[in-house]
Amino acid sequence: MVNRSFAQHRASSNSRFLLRKSSPFAFSLCLIFIFASSIFVFFFFCARNVLEDEQKPLFPEPEEFPSHSQAKSEQKSVNHLWDAPSSHGFHPCVKPTSRYGAAQTSDRYITVRSNGGLNQMRAGISDMVAVAHIMNGTLVIPQLDKRSFWHDTSTFSDIFDEHHFIKTLQSDIKIVKELPKELESIPHARKHFTSWAGFGYYEEMTRLWKDYQVIHVAKSDSRLANNDLPLDIQRLRCRAMYEALHFAPPIENFGKKLVERLRLRGGRYIALHLRYEKDMLSFTGCTYGLTHLEAEELEIMREKTPHWKIKNINSTQQRIEGLCPLTPKEVGIFLQALGYLPSTLIYIAAGEIYGGDTRLSELSSRFPNIVTKETLATEEELKPFINHASQSAALDYIISIESDVFVPTYSGNMARAVEGHRRYLGHRKTISPDRKGLVDIFDKLEKGQLREGSSLSDHVHRMHKNSKRTCNLQSKFSQTRRSKKKERSTTWNKGSSAIQDRRIILRKPIRVYM
Repeated sequence: MVNRSFAQHRASSNSRFLLRKSSPFAFSLCLIFIFASSIFVFFFFCARNVLEDEQKPLFPEPEEFPSHSQAKSEQKSVNHLWDAPSSHGFHPCVKPTSRYGAAQTSDRYITVRSNGGLNQMRAGISDMVAVAHIMNGTLVIPQLDKRSFWHDTSTFSDIFDEHHFIKTLQSDIKIVKELPKELESIPHARKHFTSWAGFGYYEEMTRLWKDYQVIHVAKSDSRLANNDLPLDIQRLRCRAMYEALHFAPPIENFGKKLVERLRLRGGRYIALHLRYEKDMLSFTGCTYGLTHLEAEELEIMREKTPHWKIKNINSTQQRIEGLCPLTPKEVGIFLQALGYLPSTLIYIAAGEIYGGDTRLSELSSRFPNIVTKETLATEEELKPFINHASQSAALDYIISIESDVFVPTYSGNMARAVEGHRRYLGHRKTISPDRKGLVDIFDKLEKGQLREGSSLSDHVHRMHKNSKRTCNLQSKFSQTRRSKKKERSTTWNKGSSAIQDRRIILRKPIRVYM
């Protein structure tokens, strides 16, 4: 009985075991469940990814970091166009040396008639200060040119701060406002001093004092050499040019007011010395882009101007050699190729543009944010400057000195004077276009051999980058030479403008390119 019960129990247990082991339905159901779960999870995540992709734009914007990097790069590129150049360690040095002889009282007088425009006269006056010191003569306040192209009747005190001029140079020379009455009627020695004369020449000219008490200098420009002068004479010229010849307070104050108005308009601005004026085009014989009637008008003007010695000029050759001022259209192409934005604020530091607004529109079509004195000031404010070209030019000079970037389109007297003065004030940026090199580029554009864009920009940048490299090498050479001969001043090429030579204060001129 016991055995049968045990057998039944064992049989019952075996049957349950065999049932679990051999049930295919349960096993299949388990597999189906696992597979279905996997399919569900797969499609769930696929669906979510599809929805996320549908919410993204077809052309996705750059990620946050690359966008920031790109903006930073663009900002750096723009800032490069405005940043002041390196001083290369140069600094003003206009103080006299220990060997400099102070001013001495003298009863011999030098009278001067300055000639030319504003900056030509400024250069000539600073030269005459140095000449008066060499010859130990008392300088009478110079008479300004009233017979030039502009027929400006302004006197010295109308343009310059006369009191400041006399006071600043009192340790260098004696200066009086007028020739003493008793000396007006006595014979004077009227002299046309030799151009680019050296120190020895003026020492020799002191023999005139034996026969005359008054020497009248009929012409002041380019009377003193740029090279091989004693260091103290060079420094004296610089003191006269940059420290003594300040503009009269009304001009100085109004000029600064115009600068403030420019700053309120756009913050940073370019002062463009657009020397595309009738007298300059006639003098240089540059008629590119002009009509036949305009070219004929300029030729007639040149023929009728007696002191312009060269009458027959080949306009095409002038342009090829880079001796013509850039046209408004060429300036626009140049500035755009450098990378300046169309919104750039540009002040036109010039007189009336030949061809008027029609020709100026060739620049304003690219850079519409153009201003002039006439748009910055009211008619009432400009009334005192009417028919006084030198006073008006003084306003342009002040605005150009204070600009963030100065761009001269021709290397004339103002271009060199402003560039030197800006360097004296702390190496402010000046961009001097390589006119000769640019002519080839402009001609290729006109013929369709070159297109505006990155290719043009590369050409322009490469052209001015190479020029900068050359100047830097010259700078290093100057530093080496100065360490060997500390008391010797650096020299300029013969025939360069006396205005340029004022940059001797910086030991070595560095032409500022891009």
